[in-house]
Amino acid sequence: MDKDLTLGHRTGLPDALRVLLDEHPRDLWDSHARFGSLTRFWLERHLMFRTLIDRIGAESRALVERHAEPEQAVRNTARYAQLLLTELHGHHRIEDLHYFPRLLAAEPRLARGFDILDGDHHALDGQLAALAGAINGLVRAAPADRRDRAGTLGATLTGFGRFLDRHLVDEEDLVVPILLKHGEALGV
Repeated sequence: MDKDLTLGHRTGLPDALRVLLDEHPRDLWDSHARFGSLTRFWLERHLMFRTLIDRIGAESRALVERHAEPEQAVRNTARYAQLLLTELHGHHRIEDLHYFPRLLAAEPRLARGFDILDGDHHALDGQLAALAGAINGLVRAAPADRRDRAGTLGATLTGFGRFLDRHLVDEEDLVVPILLKHGEALGV
């Protein structure tokens, strides 16, 4: 894959992959006649991932800044992190095995976009492993080490969040316009 299109380097999808987005701009999505429950669900899942990242970040900052009861903050972090990691893995798996092949069949000219998203999923696996390691480091830390581990988690989360958001935005820019053009009856 072209280095400029890898998750850590790109700033958006190439113009050739934004052709349907140009026809179906973001600000008109929710008023589109074909904006249905699947599209809403997909976007809500992405919002959930972003919200969980924000909550994990808030808990780790509260530990670093001593604005939280440590035991509760660690429990909250572990709970939010488990939900994020589990749901992201499941979300990517169903996309790779179920949704993306059907969406690609509807819009084969956007194959390169699905290749990019597939590459993102592989790149995010490494990021998820690093995030899980940082979370486990905090959860298993002795009380005296929690602030340092929370700081490490915060730094790891910042990088992960930036990568994940880039992926989610690009995925939305590719997938939602396909659903709006073809309707949700694509068998997805």
